[in-house]
Amino acid sequence: MMTGQQPIIVLKEGTERSKGKGAQFNNIAAAKAVADAVRSTLGPRGMDKMLVDSMGDVVITNDGATILKEIDIEHPAAKMVVEVAKTQDNECGDGTTSAVVIAGELLKKAEDLIDQNVHPTVIAAGYTRAATEAIRILGDMGLKVAANDDAMLRKVAVTAMSSKATGPNSVFLSELTVKAVRAVADKADGKWTVDIENVKVEKKNGGSIMDTELVTGIILDKERVHPRMPKVVKNARIALIDSALEIKKTEVDAKIQITDPSQMEKFLTEEERTLKHKVDLVKKSGATAVFCQKGIDDLVQHYLAKEGIFAARRVKKSDMDKMARATGAKLVTNLEDLNRSDLGFAGLVEERKIGDADMTFVTDCKNPKSVSILIRGGTEHVVDETERALHDALKVTAVAIEDGIVVPGGGAPEIELSLKLAEFASTVGGREQLAIEAFAKAIEIIPWTLAENAGLDAINILINLRSEHSGKKKSVQSGVDVYNGDVKDMVKLSVIEPLRVKTQAITSATEVANMILRIDDVIAAKRGAGGPPPGGPGGGMGGGGMGDMD
Repeated sequence: MMTGQQPIIVLKEGTERSKGKGAQFNNIAAAKAVADAVRSTLGPRGMDKMLVDSMGDVVITNDGATILKEIDIEHPAAKMVVEVAKTQDNECGDGTTSAVVIAGELLKKAEDLIDQNVHPTVIAAGYTRAATEAIRILGDMGLKVAANDDAMLRKVAVTAMSSKATGPNSVFLSELTVKAVRAVADKADGKWTVDIENVKVEKKNGGSIMDTELVTGIILDKERVHPRMPKVVKNARIALIDSALEIKKTEVDAKIQITDPSQMEKFLTEEERTLKHKVDLVKKSGATAVFCQKGIDDLVQHYLAKEGIFAARRVKKSDMDKMARATGAKLVTNLEDLNRSDLGFAGLVEERKIGDADMTFVTDCKNPKSVSILIRGGTEHVVDETERALHDALKVTAVAIEDGIVVPGGGAPEIELSLKLAEFASTVGGREQLAIEAFAKAIEIIPWTLAENAGLDAINILINLRSEHSGKKKSVQSGVDVYNGDVKDMVKLSVIEPLRVKTQAITSATEVANMILRIDDVIAAKRGAGGPPPGGPGGGMGGGGMGDMD
């Protein structure tokens, strides 16, 4: 400030600002804190986290995306790392922890380079080049997998589930997973697409994980609307109705004046006739089971029961769509239009008691393009964690079918990348070479953590891995055998992952690391007097005193 001049205040009072290396190191520290929070969950020998929210609800999991979703994170840079886990989960289902751990390690290595006065944009450019080269190297390592190669797809599913609490049952669950994904896979123009939304997952406490079953059709958390309706309908003709089977209320307020008792009787008779007509339309179409998205009047229920027609009401729109894919039925909006060609087929429609609830099973469909898995387990937490494991397994199996390329797991691709990128760095030269070498070192965090979490000597394991990947015998498939504390061929051990899990993790981690590195000024608005701003999360983690920057 010059003498005699007033200071110029640009920012509002109470605004926090940190800039230069201080801001960068603060952001890096927050991102590393997030990575450290999930690091111990990586791999088959990883540990679980117990998360208790403000209401006292408990979640026990080692799924990276779930952990980071459940923790209230306040620091803006840390939130960016959480986004990496979410993206990884949406794209691949698996590899969420790996993606976050790689991002954290890239930033850790960048911190050392910034200390040596390497400019952050040079580091970012080097990281981008390294990531592009890494994806090319991974492509060369890929193994082809056919959509009908059940054995290989089961290995992919087992690998995804091996780190979850369902590990001991993963072989059994992988068979259900592959059958389910194969059932809903579609082929168009020579390309496979799999929407795992078409695999409906229902959960019910009770029994054990081994009681989990795959249903070639749909399970509805609904019961028949009338006790006199049949509990079981064989070779059912199914009608899906998207309108209420009751008297529609008028749009405008109407008042009916009745002056004579006989008029009242006429009115009731007409109402009954209208409702009976609806049932006649259903019967005429030949339907023996009706699923209605809206309500069903008591009188309609009575008439349907009299005709021996099974009916369920208030079925969710998403379930109606899945039912249409499973049974081949068409969704009918106007009951007058319902005819035989709109009906779907299921070998069996039955109401079963599962645990303490009645559920409707629509099974034995001819060529179901939508199927269901009913998860059972001893406690609510077991069932929830099994559902998360199945989601990962379904997603990776779907990705393997869509892309048709898999790679060995167990840290094998990461060690290969580390060695190849170190060679590549020397061809680049300049300061970018330092960034590419840092990337090559950072990627080793995956096999290092796998070994560390298994209680092994991480340094020895890394030395053995490097010699396997670069020695005379040179095996690109060698990875960490966490069960025997050795280095083995991962393909022989059936540890297989889709290529997309690896490429997505590296791409996302690099992008978020580069974004955080390029920030040299953090201007955080003052908090309102009443605590966090509306919609802003409460708790913090790895904060470093920075405000929320949503």
